[in-house]
Amino acid sequence: MSGSGVVAVDLSDDETFRHGFPHDRFRWLRDHDPVSWHEPTARTPDGEGFWVVSRYADIAAILRDPQTFSSDRGGGLRVRGGTAIKDERTAGTMLNQTDDPQHQRLRSLVNRGFTPRAIATLTGELRRRGAALLDAVGDEPFDFVRAFARELPSQAICLVLGVPADDQPQLLDWLDAGIEDESTSILSADTMRRIRHYATDLIAHKRAYPDPGIMSTIVHARDDTGSGLSDEELIAFFALLFPAGAETTRSALAGAVHAFAANPEQFDRLRGDPSLLATAVEEIIRWTTPSIYKRRTASADVQLAGVPIAAGDKVTFWEMSANRDERTFVDPFRFDVGRTPNAHLGFGWGMHFCLGASLARLEITTTLELLVERVARVEAAGTPSWTPNNRLLGLKTLPVRLTRRAPSAVRG
Repeated sequence: MSGSGVVAVDLSDDETFRHGFPHDRFRWLRDHDPVSWHEPTARTPDGEGFWVVSRYADIAAILRDPQTFSSDRGGGLRVRGGTAIKDERTAGTMLNQTDDPQHQRLRSLVNRGFTPRAIATLTGELRRRGAALLDAVGDEPFDFVRAFARELPSQAICLVLGVPADDQPQLLDWLDAGIEDESTSILSADTMRRIRHYATDLIAHKRAYPDPGIMSTIVHARDDTGSGLSDEELIAFFALLFPAGAETTRSALAGAVHAFAANPEQFDRLRGDPSLLATAVEEIIRWTTPSIYKRRTASADVQLAGVPIAAGDKVTFWEMSANRDERTFVDPFRFDVGRTPNAHLGFGWGMHFCLGASLARLEITTTLELLVERVARVEAAGTPSWTPNNRLLGLKTLPVRLTRRAPSAVRG
């Protein structure tokens, strides 16, 4: 327990997050120990402690210095590395677990298919699917996570990745089970094995039968030298994008509705002034911050906020804490659809800025447009529950009731 009476929690234990993010603990860290050493516990992977960085300015400094704070193996200081507390064998292969020049190579090839124009072509289809999901729930209380927040992002990422509709339920079941199955990583090893096996077959099919879709474009992309992504790199890309695309936006959408139920005046404000739509999207991303931390490896001895960090140390930085930092945001624990400025870190920053940011913004925008057009009031209809995961934190269930607007007020 700290001197203030705030309990020092185990951030490597998923159970710490069963009831949401431990904001009290991070408020204390920001005020008293912003670059804090976390001793290893029985739950901590690899038997190692790690640094916990909680202030916005210090996290921004890490993101601006990818040479010192490596997403891979710290320049070879580790056999394994990566961006979770646990060292991963995918370091150096998966897009988010690479440093330049490999990161730039992978990103430039992936960007051949994952363009803003390609994402924009999904707008009409996502609106149609979102409207159908809302129409299906009726006027009785329902679980917004299961009926909508789980469905729309998973359908969107499956469209992007070229996953047939018949395969989607199985992939989602694996994802749901894997998030709760093993702490200290994004997904369990068994879930990742299943997803990688599925990706192997899908990529082989795309190689043999090209189509105009985004994933097929990436499979067949070539750089100026004629080199493309290997099967292993493509499998790693699928294994990154499918869980991240399905789960993080699910959390953002559920968190948005949860926030509107708790702050009905903000929903009324948005309904009354649709020009606030863009700022509302950014506030939802700040407020929910579905990927709550990342990890880097120090590639050299360095000082951060006056604290010496040794080469090879694991350095975790907590974007959820940064997005509640009173030094950066005015009244950060107030949900404000008109918040400006709002330089949140919900999508990261710099060379590892979220590849799927445009898709996530499109899904959130589409959902807000549909809610504003079709719903008069959002009300809680029970107690929500959280997914116990220290990396992809979000609502597991969210019972709500949506009071519909009069039919004449709803645009088709």
